[in-house]
Amino acid sequence: MKILAFAGSTSSTSINRELVKFVLKDFREEEINFIDLNDFSMPVFSVDLEKKGFPDEAHRFLQAIGTCDAIICSLTKHNRSYSAAFKNIFDWASRIDVKVFQNKPMLLMSTSPGGYGGGNVMNTAKTFLPQFGADIRQTFSLPKFYENFDMENGIINPDMLKEIKEKAQAFKKEIQ
Repeated sequence: MKILAFAGSTSSTSINRELVKFVLKDFREEEINFIDLNDFSMPVFSVDLEKKGFPDEAHRFLQAIGTCDAIICSLTKHNRSYSAAFKNIFDWASRIDVKVFQNKPMLLMSTSPGGYGGGNVMNTAKTFLPQFGADIRQTFSLPKFYENFDMENGIINPDMLKEIKEKAQAFKKEIQ
């Protein structure tokens, strides 16, 4: 089983990247392609630029999705929406193939320092991404990241830990 994993952030200190890394520990036996959105930096999408052709990075992003069996991602929240980096990659890729996520099963997550755990971006993504080929099977939001997550031990809130472990196991069963 090949899993594509990423955080919807380009920050070197991304808490969403930390959440993905923690969850991937439950998928050690799988082949993991953990990509960094910094490797897909492109000009800001515009119709004028599109007329000149598509950046190689957009094709590489779609290829990474095409070669996986499942996707695990955690979307970062910037002003209650996707990060500009994720949205730009998504915009370019969707102009090449509207089914960006190619009907791959997805474990979709979010976290934030606040009490809503990236809930705004999660709610938007749950509605929006399936229209672009995301087969969202499980979702998880971790509120108050700095209170509920330890960089060495991962999720330290027992209820949140139990929830993500159950969802990761359910996702594993669904994709096998």
